[in-house]
Amino acid sequence: MSMGFRKRLLLVHMLAVVLIVTCAAAAGWWLLSQSVLGQLDAALLALGETEAGLLAEGAPDAIHVHEPRAGTAPPSLVRLDRLVQIIDADGQVLARSNNLGAGTLPVSADLLKRLEGGQTVFETLPKASEEPLRMAAVPVRLGERRFAVLVAGSLDDADHIVESAALLFGGLAVALLLALAAAGAILTGRLFGTVERIAAQARRISDASLGERLAHPGSDDEIGHLVDTLNSMLARLQRAFELQRNFTANAAHEIRSPLSRLRTEIELSLRRPRSVQEQVATLQSCLEEVAGLTSMVEELLQLARLDAGQESRQPERIALDEVMREAIARWQGTAAARRIRLELLAPETVHACVGERAALLVLNNLLDNAIKFSAPDSAVEIRVFAEGGGATLEVLDRGPGIASGDQPQLFERFYRGRASQQGQTSGAGLGLAIVRAVLDGYGASITLSNRGDGMGAACRLHFPGGSTALQ
Repeated sequence: MSMGFRKRLLLVHMLAVVLIVTCAAAAGWWLLSQSVLGQLDAALLALGETEAGLLAEGAPDAIHVHEPRAGTAPPSLVRLDRLVQIIDADGQVLARSNNLGAGTLPVSADLLKRLEGGQTVFETLPKASEEPLRMAAVPVRLGERRFAVLVAGSLDDADHIVESAALLFGGLAVALLLALAAAGAILTGRLFGTVERIAAQARRISDASLGERLAHPGSDDEIGHLVDTLNSMLARLQRAFELQRNFTANAAHEIRSPLSRLRTEIELSLRRPRSVQEQVATLQSCLEEVAGLTSMVEELLQLARLDAGQESRQPERIALDEVMREAIARWQGTAAARRIRLELLAPETVHACVGERAALLVLNNLLDNAIKFSAPDSAVEIRVFAEGGGATLEVLDRGPGIASGDQPQLFERFYRGRASQQGQTSGAGLGLAIVRAVLDGYGASITLSNRGDGMGAACRLHFPGGSTALQ
């Protein structure tokens, strides 16, 4: 059975706390023990150096330990419970303090060797007496003779201090662990309780209730930021669902109208006999409806592929003026049939960073609109020039222009402006939506406005000109 994230987090937290507290307690105990031992060593060394100084001042033949005099003088705290012994280079005891009695401080061969090298030696003697001892050995040289002063003191007090410190640090560590465990459990409980409430609220939200939002905890922290992010995501999902519903409803409506007309014409044709000319006219009308439906379905499929990211958006560095010439050549026949001239102004080669197929799709839609709305015996002007490190393309027609109320909705799917409705211009209102979707994928921009003289509309596109673009 796998452990939940909450339990894993609490376990990792506790392990980390145990490790840190244990290390801190052990380090504190070790530092304290070293400090206590260091103080004892300093006291032993001070007494040993004092005795060594007195030994150097006296006669070599009158070696003795300087005991404190009996009388009314206060006791020497430096010598209290200190055992003093003087030895020669061979380890023979030459003098010792009265509190040693009949005993002696042990002298090892290793100690003599180190003293011969002039080292001051510290040793711990666990079994030299009733209590463990700490001994300092100070070398002394008088002419050619070598001596050593050994000063020992009980480790019993120091051990008691270290043991008490161990108990104190252990107790503090346990108390701290318990306190941190309780605090960690409370904090994780509150944290995951909030997360579980957010998750429960999120589970209740479905595609039918995307208008609901998660309750904010009221805190400006990570949980609050998470709730804000999720609410923002829900708002985007709601918008996307609404657009999808509207798109589906509009598509169904747009497709149903020509299908109804097509069915009506076929039913009327079958009700009574008709002449060959009438049948041909009916078939031509049906063919026009089918062509319109085919064009609409292709545009819908194109938008669906763009929305699903199935269209390749690999940017290329293309000559935008050459692609424009290719598009103009394709639409030249349609423009001529409406007595419209297509005039290209591209004095130099201009490069843009965009897919060539995508550029042709955009230009074909713009030329289709410009020709569709331009008045007969007029001209559509196309300008291509470099600007701002990229490429700019302008398409200017001589049509009715853009009504003020149409401007905010021109790029919405299935929206047809007043000029399109009044002039009964063909189309489903998907061309500009496709253009906008394609351009957004390449980091390009499009703006629509009326011409300065008020005679027609102006469409302005700007493409990145570098070797890379937005994917």
